Amino acid sequence: MAVSKIVLSSLIHIRPITCAASYHTRLVPHLPDLVKWVKKEGGFVHQAVKIFPQEDNETYGLGLVASQDIPKGSLLIALPDHIPLKFESDAGDGADSVLVDLASQVPEELWAMKLGLKLLQERARLGSFWWPYISNLPETYSVPIFFQGEDIKNLQYAPLLYQVNKRCRFLLDFDQEVRHALASVKPNDHPFGGQELNASSLGWAMSAVSSRAFRLHGKKLAAGTRNEVPMMLPLIDMCNHSFNPNAQIIQEEDDSQLLIKVVAETEIKQNDSLLLNYGCLSNDLFLLDYGFVMPSNPYDTIELKYEGALMDAASMAAGVSSPNFSSPAAWQQQILSQLNLVGETAIVKVSLGGPELVEGRLLAALRVLLASDSETVQKHDLNTLQSLSTEAPLGITNEVAVFRTIIALCAIALEHFPTKIMEDESLLKQGVSASTVLAIQFRIQKKTLIIDIMRNLSRRVKLLRSKETTATQG
Repeated sequence: MAVSKIVLSSLIHIRPITCAASYHTRLVPHLPDLVKWVKKEGGFVHQAVKIFPQEDNETYGLGLVASQDIPKGSLLIALPDHIPLKFESDAGDGADSVLVDLASQVPEELWAMKLGLKLLQERARLGSFWWPYISNLPETYSVPIFFQGEDIKNLQYAPLLYQVNKRCRFLLDFDQEVRHALASVKPNDHPFGGQELNASSLGWAMSAVSSRAFRLHGKKLAAGTRNEVPMMLPLIDMCNHSFNPNAQIIQEEDDSQLLIKVVAETEIKQNDSLLLNYGCLSNDLFLLDYGFVMPSNPYDTIELKYEGALMDAASMAAGVSSPNFSSPAAWQQQILSQLNLVGETAIVKVSLGGPELVEGRLLAALRVLLASDSETVQKHDLNTLQSLSTEAPLGITNEVAVFRTIIALCAIALEHFPTKIMEDESLLKQGVSASTVLAIQFRIQKKTLIIDIMRNLSRRVKLLRSKETTATQG
């Protein structure tokens, strides 16, 4: 956690634009009318679509609502191709060339920083075409890189702590790379108009993009295919998220010009928010990129590391008879290799939760390692062994042992959280800060997910034993 504390001190105290007291605060006190700007630039906005503060959750800021009933299929917003803010990697000389060189140093997994550099360039540029949009952006974001050190610890979940530290470390390192690259740039070629950047402003830009940008199709390439282009969509990006959205984004091409539309997917009632589906993401990604947590998220998961010692400990805790996960037989080792759980290039990260409930590779591994003989296992292909919908392919006794081992894994994971859900809920009633609320909500959802998985698997064990008893009596 030492790295996070150092980074957060840097991010919060160096540049005042990122330390607003409220997520509602915008870059300027008197905001340009974004709806009028979109219409002026050739876009379309339905007369019933209005910008409105989202009072139900202060971290969401501004959103879009319907001022009257809107029928299903109605066009809500349309943006011609020149309105979205995109990063053009084929830029020419001068400032744009410097920007492209800087963007080339950004790893692909942090793609938001590439577009973030373009955002910073336009924010610094006097008379920027996108200023009416940029000035409506928040001064700060509710993502964990802006949490105080104590609130990062409050997340209590090692995989997310790792990702937060990784992003903070990147920002500090990239800050130095940017400073070095700009030190020798001529004034006319400076991509940010001579303004100094630091980890704080870079973090603001990366967070602005990660929380608002959409990855959509770009223009058609020579081969007839389309590449995926991250872009910021003015006004559209004020739609909040829902797994049951009432609107959807549609791309159309007219005379070689792309048109991005938002269409009502259902009837939208008066005063309802306009909602898009940001994607089937875990709460890790929602918090990292968007700065919020989804309650009862059906796509949330718990990340575990596949290790023989951990599996041995879980099976012992479950009372499963003498498995040896640390030293599997040769035939078991071969299957583990096919599952890519052992070997030099092994991917040992496995997950519980989400639509699968148990990741197929972990399920297959446990089924194989708890099997009594190779002949029974070899009657089934890997797809069958990885499927939870295939009930007890290696027999009920084997399946019960597998589920009990996974339940024990869940219990071990739960023990890694230093607080219980009741304690967390009590803390939420004490008037803590917005970032503390997010951190506590995040860990509550993780613990609740683990408990739900344990209950689900316990029901399956009970059902299997009932079937076994019925078969024996029969």
